[in-house]
This record gives sequence, C-alpha cells and structure tokens, in this order.
Amino acid sequence: MSPSLTEKILSQLPGDVLAGLRQGDRLLESLRENTAPVSTVVKESQQPLDVIDWDVIVCGGTLGILIASALAVKGLRVALMERGILRGREQEWNISRPELEVFVELDLLSIEELEQAIATKYNPARVSFAGGAEIWVEDVLNIGVDPVYLLETLKTRFLAAGGKLLENTPFTEAIIHPEGVIVNNQYKTKLLIDAMGNFSPITRQARQGKKPDALCLVVGSCAQGFPENTSGDLLFSFTPLENQCQYFWEAFPAKDGRTTYLFTYMDAEPQRLTLAALFEEYLRLLPEYQGVELNQLQFQRALFGFFPSYRQSPIKTPWNRLLTVGDSSGSQSPLSFGGFGAMVRHLKRLTFGINEALESNQLSAQNLALLQPYQPNLTVTWLFQKAMSVGINQKIAPEQINQLLKAVFEEMQQLGTPVLKPFLQDVVQFSGLTQTLLKTGLFHPGLIAKIIPQVGLLSLLDWLVHYSNLGIYTALFKLSPILETWIKNQPIEQQYYWHRLVDAWKYGSGADA
Repeated sequence: MSPSLTEKILSQLPGDVLAGLRQGDRLLESLRENTAPVSTVVKESQQPLDVIDWDVIVCGGTLGILIASALAVKGLRVALMERGILRGREQEWNISRPELEVFVELDLLSIEELEQAIATKYNPARVSFAGGAEIWVEDVLNIGVDPVYLLETLKTRFLAAGGKLLENTPFTEAIIHPEGVIVNNQYKTKLLIDAMGNFSPITRQARQGKKPDALCLVVGSCAQGFPENTSGDLLFSFTPLENQCQYFWEAFPAKDGRTTYLFTYMDAEPQRLTLAALFEEYLRLLPEYQGVELNQLQFQRALFGFFPSYRQSPIKTPWNRLLTVGDSSGSQSPLSFGGFGAMVRHLKRLTFGINEALESNQLSAQNLALLQPYQPNLTVTWLFQKAMSVGINQKIAPEQINQLLKAVFEEMQQLGTPVLKPFLQDVVQFSGLTQTLLKTGLFHPGLIAKIIPQVGLLSLLDWLVHYSNLGIYTALFKLSPILETWIKNQPIEQQYYWHRLVDAWKYGSGADA
C-alpha cells in the first residue's frame, strides 16, 4: 500500500511523530472500548505518620508548576513531581491578555517577565459558519504565550521560594493516613494535589474506569508558507456534516508560522473516527480552508490529541487529603480543550482556597470538594456540545448544525460584545444566555424545533435545571457582598466554608470574566 498523505507529511518532521499519532489512537481505542486497566494507585491506612516534610506535593509538572509556584510563594512547603524533565512544549498557548494578569497578582512574574512570555499578538479573530456572515471580535485568545519561557521562569520562582522539584519522578502510589499522605512510599505531605491531566491514574481510579460522555478530537499543525494573514479564527466551519461529524477550525498566527487546528465533538462510540483519519481529513480540507496548496507549506510540527469530558464533573474523589486540579478534576467545559486556559482561570481561586484549607485544617474529602464546586455556567454548555455534534446513528440535515450556529452567533453579535465575548472565552453568563435564547427562539423558531429531537427531550429538561441554577448563582453572587462582614466574624473553619460558597457563586455564574 502507498503511504497516506498523513504518513508522508508526518514522516518528514523531526522525532517519530507518526508513532506518537499511532500511540494516541491506541489510547483512544482503549478509552472507547473501555479496555484500559484501572490501577489501584490510592490506598488508605490508619497507621499514624511521623514527621511530615511537605505541606503540599503536586503531581504533574507541566501545568502543576502554576499552582505549585503560587503556593510556594505563599510560604508553603511545596514539592513538585514530574515524570520527565519539566520544560514547556514548542507550541504556544493561546489566551486573552487580561487573564494573564493573575501571574503578576500572585507575584509569580514581574510585568517585564510577563511581557517577555508573550510570543505573539494578533487581532482580530473571526467566527463564521457556512453561508453566514463573518463576525469579527477583538482580544479573544489573541495572545500566544511561549510555554518554554513561562515554565522556565516559574521554575526559577518556585525554587527561589523554597520549592523542591522532583524531575524524572513519576507518580506510582499514594497511601492516605489520618495525618498526611505518603507518596511513592517516600515523600510525606499534608495534602496531595493531582495535576496529571485527563489521563491521571488517580482520576481513573476515582471514576472506576467510566467511559467519557463525550470526546473532542483535535488535529493540526504549525507551518510556514501561508498567505500573509495577521488575523485568527476562533470558530470557523465551511463544510456540512461529514463522517457523522461537524468539523470546526481554529487558526492563530505563531512565532514560527501559522497554527491551524481542526476539531470535532462526538460521543465515545468505538466506530468513530480515529485521530489518523481526522488528520487525513485535515490535510484534505486545509488547502480550501486557507487558500494554499499543501506543497507550498513547510510543516514545522504536527499537533493532535483528544479530550474526554464527563457529565459528573468536577469529580468528587472519595479520599481525604487529596485534591484534583485542572483537567484531572474535569473542571473545564465540554466545549473547551481545558489545559492552560482553564488552569489560569482558576489559579487565584485555588491558590487562596488551598492555602486556607491548610491553615484551617479543612482537608477531609468533603471540605476539599468545596474547592472544585458545581458550576452551572459550565454545566449548561453540555447542551451546546450536544447541539454541535450528532449521534453515531442519528440522522439530521447535513447543514443543520451550521444553520443553528449561524443564527445564534448573528443574534449574539447584534446583542453586542458584552454578550458575544464571554461566550467565546468559555464563560457563559445568565443575562447574555437569556437574551440570546429569547432572540433566537423569536426569530428562528424552526431551527429551535429541529434541535429538540437532535439533543433529546431529557437532555433539554436536565439543561433547564442548570439554566435555572445559573440564574440563582448570579443572584446569590450579587448579594454576597452583604455577607462579607458577617463571614469575617465567623470561626476560621466556617470562614473557609463561606469563602468557598462565594467562590462557587462567582465562578459558577461567570462573574469572574
């Protein structure tokens, strides 16, 4: 057999990229077939512990360094375990500029270091669907952060604050005792933080190997040779339903070319597209998307992955003294890829909350669960994810998803930036959502009628509960300032509880945007 287009292009790149793609597909298959083993990596013991060396051990360095350095700067004794060498990847992380201010607020970067961490800036970004108008927005995911520089700078800050970096130290097990946790039968800590991502063995044990409720598959590349273009794409679709998938595109200028992604939402059925098949689709459609022939491009690197999401999120682990953060916790929305942006969004909340939990000794499973609360503004996006995907055997009109999104985004554009921008930043707010639903229902009743059988009546009824809670959380957060003085006069344990409740209302209503 002659090699596929994917094999031809990936084989030209440094490193064995093709082997990485095949390994990704093996992992994806085991998740879909539900054959991946579940290891018992967390155990419990009632034996007393002697001297505890650390306040916090963080497992998972790439994004764990964010919370580890923030806690070390707060004065806590922190160790960070990384299975390899801690260094950032070459591909930039895209985010919005105001979100980066948290690094300065938490004294993790100086203003000068933050500016140096920014590798690229662009404006504007486009949202468009087949047959619809182009909608342009400013200052959304328009900053490309250099992960290599950022992680190296945070590592320096972490070590200067007394942190201990344990590289080439993969997590193997944790034994939870009444007074603390022994990690890898060696390191003793008051609190263990799991920042090992979507495929954390701790999370897998906690979920007991449950299949994800949905997947987002992403493939792409960074390449040179595109026509000059200083704008980006946030959400772009130009094809109807294909392979029971609606294809969406993103594009960002990068320091060494242009990054383009193809992504799609789906359930976890075994007969769905593989990453290799999606990469072939990406290469087939890329010339039409960017107006360039493949032979004009010089590929710098390939990008691929998949992101599972679970309805039962954030996960509630059954163990004391153990907290999941970032993608390990499932606290990202089913629409977003999670990762850097989701971690940065919650960094300040988690830093203060974890510090307060340790100060007040609120380290039971029940108390730590308050640090990863239910957030209705993320839960409502499950319906949007269902509306942007189609069941494996479901029959809908090929243009239905594009038509719906075109109508919804054009109504949001008319409602203005305060409605459109938060949604594109993965922050859903009650007011903007309500206005959009009313306008879309009023002017496009036929489209709404088609959506009900697509998503299912039960999903719609479930969504109404979370939508109502979004309104309740919005009202509660607006009332929360009147509680401040009363909270300050409570015992420290009660203060911890009320602070977490106010945080839940704030983030759960999208008021942090």
